[in-house]
Amino acid sequence: MDRRKIGIGLSLLLLMGLAACRKEVLEQLEIAFPGFVKPANFPEPAYHFNTNAVTREGFELGRRLFYEPRLSRNNTVSCGSCHIQSAGFTHHGHDISHGIDDRLGKRNSPPIMNLAWNTSFMWDGGIFDLDLQPVAPITAHEEMDEKVDNVLAKLQAHPDYPGLFEKAFGSKEITSANFLKALSQFMLLCVSSNAKYDSVMRQEGPAFTNDEAAGYALFRQKCAACHTEPLFTDHSFRDNGIGIGYNRDSGRYLVTLNEADLYRFKVPSLRNLAYTAPYMHDGRFYTLEAVLDQYSEQVKHTPNLDPLLQQNGVTGIPLTATEKKQLLAFLNTLNDKQFVTDRLLSEQ
Repeated sequence: MDRRKIGIGLSLLLLMGLAACRKEVLEQLEIAFPGFVKPANFPEPAYHFNTNAVTREGFELGRRLFYEPRLSRNNTVSCGSCHIQSAGFTHHGHDISHGIDDRLGKRNSPPIMNLAWNTSFMWDGGIFDLDLQPVAPITAHEEMDEKVDNVLAKLQAHPDYPGLFEKAFGSKEITSANFLKALSQFMLLCVSSNAKYDSVMRQEGPAFTNDEAAGYALFRQKCAACHTEPLFTDHSFRDNGIGIGYNRDSGRYLVTLNEADLYRFKVPSLRNLAYTAPYMHDGRFYTLEAVLDQYSEQVKHTPNLDPLLQQNGVTGIPLTATEKKQLLAFLNTLNDKQFVTDRLLSEQ
């Protein structure tokens, strides 16, 4: 047998082995499919599961749709393009989102994480139901720049999707309601609850180190009013005093038209900060040290703040160098490596 035939034979065996390995992984994921499970240290979710119960078929369809570039006008950008799992489902390294044709948005891509507990979505809270949330990026000019009707037509014409929708929802007709429900089913299972903090709270592993414990005490004293445990957000909209961004984004005001909401943005969760830089609604800070420096050095009624910010009584959070070190140690206990590597949430 000549070497060329041997090489071809080895290549075929390698490909068959890879295919078998991938099939085994998919079968394991199918067997292990957990559905939606509330973590023991979490409150009851806010999502309406009675209208959209998570099933294996619905979740798997939603996962495929999440990574499907046909959701964009020119079939190049998917949800997963800006919400990357290894980056805590944010847009890794970008201060603001980058969409179709490399158009720039005006806000940092928020993480897709623990959304079952949210009652509003986006930095300004302009969407009140997870089932409606994907419509915003799909139709936004600077993101996917597509129409929902066009997306449904592309999916209906695809050789796979009608059958997948039938498995999930009992009909090959692809409707906007079922399309959005499938995406929700995937996002609802993006639950981050296995950081060191969680294992300490559930008494499942090692206790906090001295620095972590000191940082936790500082956190509860100086940060917990906005970043409420265990989700580490109170879901409110606040002006944190960092000043108006370069694009003068008005924040919550764009939704309510109430001047009191000028420059207010949703309080983000502090989970998985090791993976989700840069920080703030406009991604202006690239390190957590810079964030803590900003809060520590922020002085009430700083002269260069806009009058409306001054009216809000902007104050800082004084921190010594030791306290910053301790607070960072605690914040690192909120990083959930299992979440950012979970193959159930990865593109298949």
